[in-house]
Amino acid sequence: MGTFSIWHWIIVLLVVLLLFGAGKIPRLMGDVAKGVKAFKKGLAEDDESGTGGDSKRIEGENATAERKKDEAASG
Repeated sequence: MGTFSIWHWIIVLLVVLLLFGAGKIPRLMGDVAKGVKAFKKGLAEDDESGTGGDSKRIEGENATAERKKDEAASG
């Protein structure tokens, strides 16, 4: 009673085909694939920009630390 038989899945498939039509399903799956590709591309761009941002932040912190040392030594 808790599992679906093959007849249940066939009926579900027929209902889906009636609602969406045979032409819309491949188009819908193509749109899903494009969305996944765009998501992965966005993640890759975030990784690339994140790495550069960290190194610039570290360089800025080093410059600030050197300035403070110079001020302490002269003052």
